[in-house]
Amino acid sequence: MATDRVVLQHAEVGNGCCEKGPGYATPLEAMSGPRETLIYVTCIYTGTGKEKPDYLATVDIDPNSPTYSKVIHRLPMPYLGDELHHSGWNSCSSCHGDPSAARRYLVLPSLVSGRIYAVDTQKDPKAPSLHKVVDPKDVIQKTGLAYPHTAHCLASGEIMVSCLGDKDGNAEGNGFLLLDSDFNVKGRWEKPGNSPLYGYDFWYQPRHKTMISTSWGAPAAFTKGFNLQHVSDGLYGRHLHVYSWPGGELKQTLDLGNTGLLPLEIRFLHDPTKDTGFVGCALTSNMVRFFKKPDETWGHELSISVKPLKVQNWILPEMPGLITDFLISLDDRFLYLANWLHGDIRQYNIEDPANPQLVGQVWVGGSVRKGSAVVVEAEDGTTHQIDVPDVQGHGLRGGPQMIQLSLDGTRLYVTNSLFSTWDRQFYPELVEKGGHMLQIDVDTEKGGLEINPRFFVDFGAEPDGPSLAHEMRYPGGDCTSDIWI
Repeated sequence: MATDRVVLQHAEVGNGCCEKGPGYATPLEAMSGPRETLIYVTCIYTGTGKEKPDYLATVDIDPNSPTYSKVIHRLPMPYLGDELHHSGWNSCSSCHGDPSAARRYLVLPSLVSGRIYAVDTQKDPKAPSLHKVVDPKDVIQKTGLAYPHTAHCLASGEIMVSCLGDKDGNAEGNGFLLLDSDFNVKGRWEKPGNSPLYGYDFWYQPRHKTMISTSWGAPAAFTKGFNLQHVSDGLYGRHLHVYSWPGGELKQTLDLGNTGLLPLEIRFLHDPTKDTGFVGCALTSNMVRFFKKPDETWGHELSISVKPLKVQNWILPEMPGLITDFLISLDDRFLYLANWLHGDIRQYNIEDPANPQLVGQVWVGGSVRKGSAVVVEAEDGTTHQIDVPDVQGHGLRGGPQMIQLSLDGTRLYVTNSLFSTWDRQFYPELVEKGGHMLQIDVDTEKGGLEINPRFFVDFGAEPDGPSLAHEMRYPGGDCTSDIWI
């Protein structure tokens, strides 16, 4: 193993603002930014049986454009087998104030291959171009890290990427990779000996000198598909890891217990003065709120619970909602979550973060929609299925997975691929016929969600065959990539 890790580099996060930082002074100012007209979508062929590279799609989301809701450009990656997944920016609102700054490079970690791509979106926003490839061999040699997932820009101009394991897929090898502003490997962010057992997503809140990360599972387990026995075997996580920021010292581990299995996405409230946030626990389908206590340690409580459905003709007698993504509006008024298996998106009012109120719900697919073999069994023994509408003559495949909200909070975009191996396991039709993207109209006064009938992007009709659509980013930043300091 020593030959695999020639140098285990550790890097300090720099001080000051980066030279390339755009964005907005505050989250509320961002809400008044221009309406989105383009969105970048990571699209996957890896794991679908097609020998084609994954690609970044540019979708026209300007309702006044003749190519509205169409893919107008595709940037294929130069290699096969990447599994593009999440994405981030080289700089964001954490660097607001530099007039020479630019949110120029979209950072695309490849969950399976370990490559990290930097894509230039500034030369031609409608047709991004490949700028640089970070070689996974370089990352492994200098840090021992593999399976990169979440990328966040830092106020120093560096980029931090969570990595879920070592090159063999062992969870014990996870940690945080630091890249400099030119995408060179600097080393690991966390201090030596401060790596938790599992990793996944992370969010930092500088005014509280804290970063918190979550824990999916061992890559050697989840890349093979979901096996419930692997949960019992301890191959999946249930913890939050609290670090000093920017120091990288693991200060506290929060055990979420059996109600907090597979904590995935994590978000602090956008207001940088706030010391609370939420994490979505996929398998148990609970939202957990975390918060700072008077003694400066962190606590947590169950905040929202999605009840499992009693079902027939499924792999288990009960089906969890499987909360796979959620986000918070920039004014911290609403929380939106996606139940990938059940098939609904929910809107909660969180103006009182300790007391969320369900104010909107819409069904956009799922395992219990009409036409599926799976039926829901009520307490009296009767059965039913959910009536899900077609959009522009298309039946909705799979379930809602990644979501992205417009800056003003009135439009929610939805894709339906989770991870190619899991897509094939739970929604084989999705792999066969391809993913799609929807837009949901949001009532931000009283609450409410409604499918926009004018918008449907069919990734089943791509030139190289059906692909899977995952994360979405606007050129101008959004509520799941920007952090304020």
